[in-house]
Amino acid sequence: MVVSLEKNVPHQVVIIGGGFGGLYTAKTLKKANVNVTLIDKRNFHLFQPLLYQVATGTLSPADISSPLRVVFRKSKNTQVLLGEVNDIDPETQEVILGDRTIPYDTLVIATGANHSYFGKDNWKKFAPGLKTVEDAIEMRRRIFSAFEAAEKETNPELRRAWLTFVIVGAGPTGVELAGALSELAYKTLKEDFRNIDTEETQILLLQGGDRILPHMAPQLSEVGKVSLQKLGVVVKTNTRVTNIENDLVTFKQGDKVQEIASKTILWAAGVKGSAMGQVLANRTGVECDRSGRVIVEPDLTIKGYKNIFVIGDLGNFSHQDGKPLPGVAPVAKQEGEYVAKLIQKRLQGQTLPQFRYNDVGSLAMIGKNLAVVDLGFIKLQGFLAWIFWLVVHIYFLIEFDTKLLVVFQWAWNYITRSRRSRLITGREALEEAKTVNNSTNLVTKIANPPTQPTPHSKLQSYTADIKAATY
Repeated sequence: MVVSLEKNVPHQVVIIGGGFGGLYTAKTLKKANVNVTLIDKRNFHLFQPLLYQVATGTLSPADISSPLRVVFRKSKNTQVLLGEVNDIDPETQEVILGDRTIPYDTLVIATGANHSYFGKDNWKKFAPGLKTVEDAIEMRRRIFSAFEAAEKETNPELRRAWLTFVIVGAGPTGVELAGALSELAYKTLKEDFRNIDTEETQILLLQGGDRILPHMAPQLSEVGKVSLQKLGVVVKTNTRVTNIENDLVTFKQGDKVQEIASKTILWAAGVKGSAMGQVLANRTGVECDRSGRVIVEPDLTIKGYKNIFVIGDLGNFSHQDGKPLPGVAPVAKQEGEYVAKLIQKRLQGQTLPQFRYNDVGSLAMIGKNLAVVDLGFIKLQGFLAWIFWLVVHIYFLIEFDTKLLVVFQWAWNYITRSRRSRLITGREALEEAKTVNNSTNLVTKIANPPTQPTPHSKLQSYTADIKAATY
């Protein structure tokens, strides 16, 4: 590892990415005798686990975002730069940021992950994912625009297509989206429209594996599935989506191919490493996995470069039990703290044992008063799990005033079921407002009716999937 050669010049640490990994690396180094440069293409840290609540109108983007300059204004050794890193030069130890270069002694790369459509990138325009504020706002626009379009639609078959929501992927994001949509359609919006009955909304959750929430214990996956069904969500496991286009989802369940017309398709199925993974592969020869995640060493460095760390969702750490660590906030947080401590130990001529993740468990919100929590040694469900979920998410929020805002919003929503952040914004929203439908001459097809029960009598009569409709 190369260190600064000039006398009395502190060690230069450059961190790329202001997510959980980069944020906690910098925070842990705030009293160290190093200079820290944190670079991010956004000027804020985003609490991604609550993006689904922005998408469904419970919270606003500002409620789950913290300006990086505010977070580090008291960290005198930390400089925040707004910009996108285009390249790195590991030989000269420089980060290339636009038309300037920034030297480093230690480089920490924590640029996260993007959506993966498993080679079907053309699906992206039909089924947005949920990784950024813009994703959440776009998803929110599509969800609330669907109800508005249904209110104006006079053709019952087309109205049904507007009131059908398909979520692909049943990890925590997909499950939480499905539960939030159920609450929105069957409770929050129930009295808000005059020409439609929002209880006729159909929500389908499609999962490729044999159970939802696959990272949790099987019994909690089953609890989650049953709970969603009670909320009116149609859950289909062992279901592989084969095509998405023109408001039509084609999926295969066993040997049976089915199709369903839906105006709102939401993606929560897969992720891939950010583009920085390929940059590293080109510059250093480091190996990446099939998802574009960088294979890291036991101390989170990359092979052949002991002063380059890759942490968070971009890193594939498989040295603990042979499986990559999940791309969740606690993993990135612990990795960031470990790297910061290791940097300080190295400057003292010492080292640390290899990184070891302390699994703090998995959790998912299903609905009001209902969540599932898997802590390994104990498993919770229902109201107690819901309280635990609330406490954990408040704890991980960065700023104190943000914590207060979110607590207030949740309390108000709990009491009134009101969702104040139901804005439909963007140029597309203005265009859609001009017409009832934004597409023509589209033929939708019949799908086999879901067989799972729902507590809503009107929804029970509706659960046959979309019939043929032409417009």
